[in-house]
Amino acid sequence: MIRRIVFTSLLMLGAANAQADPAEIYNDNCASCHGAARLGGTGPALIPETLGRMRGPNLEKVIADGRAATQMPAFADVLTADDITSLAAYLETPLDEVPDWDTDQIAETLWLDPDYVAADAPVFDADPMNITLVVETGDHHVTVLDGDTFDVLDRFETPFAVHGGPKFSPEGRYVFIMSRDGWVQKYDIWSLHQVGRVRAGLNSRNIAISADGLHLAVANYLPMTLTLLSTADLSVEKVMPVFSKSGVHSRVSAVYQAPQRNSFILALKDAPEIWEVATDPNADPVYEGFIHSQEKDMIEAIPSSQGLFARRRIETAEPLDDFFFTDDYRNLIGASRDGARGVVVNLNVGREIAELPLPGMPHLGSGISWELDGRRVMATPHLKEGKLSIIDTDDWSILKTIETDGPGFFLRSHENSPYFWADVFFGPNRDVMHVIDKQSLEIVKTLRPEPGATVAHVEFTRDGRYALVSVWEDDGAVIVYDAQTLVELRRLPMRKPSGKYNVWNKITFSEGTSH
Repeated sequence: MIRRIVFTSLLMLGAANAQADPAEIYNDNCASCHGAARLGGTGPALIPETLGRMRGPNLEKVIADGRAATQMPAFADVLTADDITSLAAYLETPLDEVPDWDTDQIAETLWLDPDYVAADAPVFDADPMNITLVVETGDHHVTVLDGDTFDVLDRFETPFAVHGGPKFSPEGRYVFIMSRDGWVQKYDIWSLHQVGRVRAGLNSRNIAISADGLHLAVANYLPMTLTLLSTADLSVEKVMPVFSKSGVHSRVSAVYQAPQRNSFILALKDAPEIWEVATDPNADPVYEGFIHSQEKDMIEAIPSSQGLFARRRIETAEPLDDFFFTDDYRNLIGASRDGARGVVVNLNVGREIAELPLPGMPHLGSGISWELDGRRVMATPHLKEGKLSIIDTDDWSILKTIETDGPGFFLRSHENSPYFWADVFFGPNRDVMHVIDKQSLEIVKTLRPEPGATVAHVEFTRDGRYALVSVWEDDGAVIVYDAQTLVELRRLPMRKPSGKYNVWNKITFSEGTSH
């Protein structure tokens, strides 16, 4: 009898385990918000490409405890610990099939706010050129600050996990914001109102706006495409599959605006190429192959593309990431995949022209430049070493290496400031911020505004009078400093404020601002 009871119990346990199918758990508890295919709905996509660092125990914790200040509930009282572990593993499993996410699929996601009315003039008294936007990742909002008084003009909800810097229209009226799961949001600063949203990709890296303000480019990891949107109404203009000349499909690491060139520059993650995509409808033809013809008046080459969105390939020795551009956008520095070198590519001639040692994985996208003793220099932090490299952009030599208290992420300065600011985001001393003299290249002060809390990312007001620093915590703040005396003036409570973006600095490509 005992043997029979034990056997029956084992059968019941086996049945219970069989019922704990993670796909069923997902469908029953998650699909209504995150989509039946895990590609997102009212909630973000739940696939490895968009979950980022939220793996294993971190993901299980979010499932169990929910997310504060969001619609994500806690499931600890609904699911067993084994169910949660199984569900987390399921979410970390790649999809069997990735949708193309073509023009029609993107168009179906377009939503324009029916309550939006375009104002004829700013609805506030503040200087519209001195507005600063603060991205608060703690609860997925953006705060709109008056750059003179630091009064809050508006605070609006954004898509989940904003990534890459927001991009402003050339006159500074509109801002475009992108999330990691591909949503692009348009917001009217004058009206203090959202215009609309569209999902341009499934896993996206960043956006760039054309020099004329007409086109928005979205760099995608998933699918491997570049999506081009009209800034007027967020409609799809073109979806470009990304593949090398040899046919290798590639993710787009980043897309950049090159205003002097009237083009977008693309960094490809998986192919040894850089792409330049024209934003000029009268762009010259691009030739990728040659053919001989006896036909009268026939040219000796057939263009692969021309005009708007014409694509030019620049082949490199290896894939390059994370670009810094010289002020004239003639040259760029890209980081090698091994994180030990910087490779200089001349965009005019379309080839590599120099290489320099940059160990410690340089974060070139945060690089800044200024004049030093009559020559143009740039500085870059390193993600894996407590060093800053100062580089002469004329001969591409390293002028100096500055030792810091740890690996850093962001650099910032302003043309009216004698200093540049550097965080140590990835080190044990991530609660400090270095202030460095741009001429002596010496650290003049090390700030520790909130002991034990991460401090990072600096933005200046339009005139460079004030520097804004993030306390990068859920119960964090934006700290306002006098940029000359380095005295703290004010603290503005924020929910994990990450980036801060001043309208004037961004639309004028102000010195000391990365782009």
